[in-house]
Amino acid sequence: MELAVLDALRTPAGETALAAAAGQAGGDPLAAAAALRARGLPADLAAAALTQTELRRRAAGKFGPAAAGMFFTRAGLEQATRGVVAHRRAGRLAAAGVRTLADLGCGLGADAIAAARTGIRVYGVEADPLTAAMAAANAAAAGVADRFTVTCGDATRFDVSTVDAVFCDPARRSGTGRRVFDPAAYSPPWDFVVELTRRVPTTVVKVAPGIDHTLVPAGAEAEWVSVDREVVEAAFWCGPLAAAPRRATLLRTAPADATRPSTATELTGPGDTAAPVGTPGRFLHDPDGAVVRAHLVAEFAATVDGVLADPSIAYVYSDHGRTTPYGRCFEVTDVLPFSLKRLRALLRERGVGRVEILKRGSALDPDRLRRDLRLAGPDSTSLVLTRVAGAPTVVLCRPVG
Repeated sequence: MELAVLDALRTPAGETALAAAAGQAGGDPLAAAAALRARGLPADLAAAALTQTELRRRAAGKFGPAAAGMFFTRAGLEQATRGVVAHRRAGRLAAAGVRTLADLGCGLGADAIAAARTGIRVYGVEADPLTAAMAAANAAAAGVADRFTVTCGDATRFDVSTVDAVFCDPARRSGTGRRVFDPAAYSPPWDFVVELTRRVPTTVVKVAPGIDHTLVPAGAEAEWVSVDREVVEAAFWCGPLAAAPRRATLLRTAPADATRPSTATELTGPGDTAAPVGTPGRFLHDPDGAVVRAHLVAEFAATVDGVLADPSIAYVYSDHGRTTPYGRCFEVTDVLPFSLKRLRALLRERGVGRVEILKRGSALDPDRLRRDLRLAGPDSTSLVLTRVAGAPTVVLCRPVG
């Protein structure tokens, strides 16, 4: 999209085009485009309106009803912070006394808008002109344009001495849209981010959940966040914002609003404690991915009085079926060395026609295994592909709670 087309979408004619495109949502794209052009809309405006309608539909899962009035690029939407995560982060910043914030690499403005809604004055910097313009439009749509302003420019040149705190979300995609896994190739680059945490102690850095623990700045808190059991991001809380070496934050979204949590649970710890190892018990506990990423499996095991059956596999076993907000609980029915022939015979004997397959420490492909099992029958079970004392093992179990 060109900047001129974005400007056109914000005019009364553009609003009419967006409304017309919304009326064509879910239909054949070619027919929808023809219908808009039949209304006399220019081809570029019709195409942009249809694209925004589709992106807004996808964005509803991240931003809730507010997505209907926002503007997006495909890459920007994929990288944007979920509303429920941005809302919680903004609340933590406000509670820490932050009053002015620089958002370096503000993207479409998700985090900045959430912070502005708490009363924080936000100065956003975005290198891409179209994304910067959309962020400003989104601030206006959210009613926080007086507390969130956007400058199109180089984030590394912003005068950070003028604010209380900094939030930095380095771009992790190349100019072609491909994911970037090397922090040195982030934009701004990682060496700038590290230096930033030294110049401005009150800094939060959003990173990919696969970030290496060795990259956590000295003294910072490393937090991993999951939303409805999906790990979505990690963040480094630096200086006075650090409250624990490692934190797992587990959010469950409210059914009516994806920007508000229905529950929020946190687990903290040093992140370097080893969990005890023992034999599998009557119950298997599958810790949330954020707990595993934060290296807090030992802390999780303590909440259920459990042990690991293999020191490198994050499944926790106990003799007690304790439900916990930090993960799922299963009652174990069978533990057996993995054998496709034996497993197929056992499931057939029990009339199992549906299986949920979980795996850690196994190279097996769940989809292929499901086909190879040739399931038939009215019952269901859960299969856990794992290792016990280094040996490939399958655990049959059923969910508790």
